[in-house]
Amino acid sequence: MLTRILPPAGPARLLAFVTMVMSLGQGLWMAISAIYAVTQVHLTPGQLGLSVGASAAVVLLLSIPLGAMADRTGPRTVQLWSFLALAPLTAALLLVHGFWAYLSVSVVQAIAYRSGNNARKAMIAAVVPKADRVMTMAAIRAGINVSMAIGACLSGLVIAWGSPAGYHGAVLFAAVCFLATGALTALEAPVPPVPASAGSAFAVLRDVPFLTFTALDGLLTMHTLLLEVVLPLWVLKHTGAPGWMSAVILLVNTCFVVAFQTKVAGGTGDLRSAGRASRQGALSVAAACVVFALSGGTGWPIAVLLLVAGALLHAWGEIRQAAGSWTIAFDLAPDHAQGQYQGTYKMGADIGKTFAPAVFAWLVLEHGAGGWFVLGAAFALLGCAMPFVVALGVRQRAAAPAPAPAN
Repeated sequence: MLTRILPPAGPARLLAFVTMVMSLGQGLWMAISAIYAVTQVHLTPGQLGLSVGASAAVVLLLSIPLGAMADRTGPRTVQLWSFLALAPLTAALLLVHGFWAYLSVSVVQAIAYRSGNNARKAMIAAVVPKADRVMTMAAIRAGINVSMAIGACLSGLVIAWGSPAGYHGAVLFAAVCFLATGALTALEAPVPPVPASAGSAFAVLRDVPFLTFTALDGLLTMHTLLLEVVLPLWVLKHTGAPGWMSAVILLVNTCFVVAFQTKVAGGTGDLRSAGRASRQGALSVAAACVVFALSGGTGWPIAVLLLVAGALLHAWGEIRQAAGSWTIAFDLAPDHAQGQYQGTYKMGADIGKTFAPAVFAWLVLEHGAGGWFVLGAAFALLGCAMPFVVALGVRQRAAAPAPAPAN
């Protein structure tokens, strides 16, 4: 199975494999982290929310500097030390008791993870030929879904067991995965650091087309929250489908991504086609919103059919939009500043996640089908704007002077 998911032999295959190892630990930790904090560290839900919010805020503020650090230090070096540091930080949670200790460790843990994540994107830009980046990202995304699914299944066993020993073992397993990620990074191709003379560490803040793309794409990728946050409650409260349909929808999404991500990613190797792909993906997600809306108030056979149809539309739109976004994020960024640009790109989704769950839930759960239609229209508008933003970025790149040569 791994040979079908991973790219052909070479730097891209090792990058994909290392990412899968990391995702296995991350998938397990994400699935149990909230329960672990409440049941083992004995935080209140409010304290947990404060910890998550503080970590997100710090990471948001540091995302560009961390990306610039990958440029200046070398992305392989940053990725290696970030995940080597993440391993003991994760294991340290076994010794944490109380809110302030948990907050301190989780914030530093989040910084290390984002640092490694930014560096990994810069690594892909550096060692994978431009023509192969999208297919490499598609293979990596398919592999991440497999690893995350395995991690989620392991978390289910841990939660079902309910023993402190199980939770402690899961934390150690995640830490070992991060340690292995750091160790395997040492086998990847070295990437020399970019000298400071190549450009400002915060040049991205003056790149209006890229910042606009980051904002639009950050809002557009919030469609993933529909399956995780909104649809489970919609199924329970507004349809006649059984409650377990929300789990079926997530399974459909995961299987579809694993099976078709590399196939659907084709034809997005240049900026113009990538802009069209983002628009196509957004329109497909918008259509999924309409289908989900139609499932409201229906009996279980029709509701199940509509929910599955909507899930398939959403999955196709998700992977098509993602493929377009990868090309845009890589190709609008100058080669000497991939770290800071990829760090900025991640900020779009970070900002969206601060308000999207509440807004989506309010629209759909309070306003029913009308809320779905509003969301569908919003996704369609965002997608249709993407080709114009990309065209603006292409014109700016063509007019920009070349970076100063290194001394």
